Amino acid sequence: MKRPRLPDLSRSSLVGRLVLLAAGWSVLVLIVTGVALTAFFQQAALRRFDLGLVDLTQGLNAGISIEDGKVIAPPLTDTRALRVYSGRYWQLAEHAPSGKVRLIVRSRSLFDRDLKIPEAVVAQVAASPGQQIFYETEGPLEQPLRASAMQVTIGDRAAPVIIMAAEDRSPVDREAQRFALLTAGALIVLGGGILAGVFLQVRIGLQPLFRLRREVADVRKGKIERIEGEYPSELNPLATELNALVAHNQDVVERQRTHVGNLAHALKTPISVMLTEAVQQPGQLADVVTRQADAMRGHVEHHLRRARAAARSQSHGERTLVEPVIDELAVTLERIFQEKGVEIDWRCPDDLCFRGEKQDLMEIIGNVIENAGKWCRGKVRVKAGPFGAGVMTVTVEDDGPGLPADRREDALKRGARLDETAPGSGLGLAIVDELARAYGGALTLGDSPMGGLKVEITLPRAET
Repeated sequence: MKRPRLPDLSRSSLVGRLVLLAAGWSVLVLIVTGVALTAFFQQAALRRFDLGLVDLTQGLNAGISIEDGKVIAPPLTDTRALRVYSGRYWQLAEHAPSGKVRLIVRSRSLFDRDLKIPEAVVAQVAASPGQQIFYETEGPLEQPLRASAMQVTIGDRAAPVIIMAAEDRSPVDREAQRFALLTAGALIVLGGGILAGVFLQVRIGLQPLFRLRREVADVRKGKIERIEGEYPSELNPLATELNALVAHNQDVVERQRTHVGNLAHALKTPISVMLTEAVQQPGQLADVVTRQADAMRGHVEHHLRRARAAARSQSHGERTLVEPVIDELAVTLERIFQEKGVEIDWRCPDDLCFRGEKQDLMEIIGNVIENAGKWCRGKVRVKAGPFGAGVMTVTVEDDGPGLPADRREDALKRGARLDETAPGSGLGLAIVDELARAYGGALTLGDSPMGGLKVEITLPRAET
């Protein structure tokens, strides 16, 4: 049998944890308080109720007389004791040999019934003469009674007399129940007020923590470079450490960029020398060197581009407006494809921002639009916009012949040319795919309603 697991508070909201703990403690205190108040009220009501039984018992004790050896009850003025089954009863009895009691005389209100008394109470009364013993019993109409019994000696009568008095306790129980309901309602209102106060106190008390969270999010989104707010003494060291961490990450990124630049210069120069020497000394060996050097240069540019994009994607401070980039690319590419009469229709929100460098965004979108302009019949459509939290999409469609689904994977391979008669190196979509994945995005190919190819790119978005 598995033990039930307690809820893991370490993963819950800090506000929720504090409010939950305060709520649990408050509910416990209020329940104990309600139960205690109800018990105190009931005990106080019973004590007041018992005073009436004491008065009735004392009145009977004071007025009992013996005539011709018989016990005579005093004439009481309590009219309730004269009405049958009125709820107020008394009787006089004596001990019986069986251990029970034998009736001597009873009130008119009992009519033909006797007051019940447990044997344990009979023994207790006999052991404590003159002391009034209170107990619970049942009345003629099966209503709950609060009763008392006291053993007294009357005159020279050898056998002691047991005076019993009882009264219906239903009114007391009803008052206690009413008090319990009123107390419960009042405590519920009080508990709601306490919880509301605790919630407000926690929200206000933790406001600096929420503000720190917003500033950290702004740093991540590139809105600010460091945490600048003033915080309480408990949070100020955390803000300082976060600023130090941001500065450290920026230093790491800058060092990566420097290493990438140095590596680019270190490799490109020898490759250029090899190509120059091969051109100056034609021959079979020169052709082999030229081909391999070109391949080396392509691999170097490929890996350096991915390294630069990966380093830039870690720099959260870079933000580039998308609308000016698409506008500039559309104007430039319409001029390039002027003889073909290509029209580029584009749509983009003015405040859409790419979380990365402008050069990378131009290379991503430019390659896709150029590819669409190369294959279209005359129409290219570009649409950019937000796509969820922290994500944007750029969709480029054309009215060209399109691309079969079984050949789309080949279009993303480096150097793959699906049509050898078309100009180009076959690197366009492959470069876009590599840069998009370096930024944590993706490139997908599909069918356009215009009839041609649909290229959809997801990229990180910087919130404004």
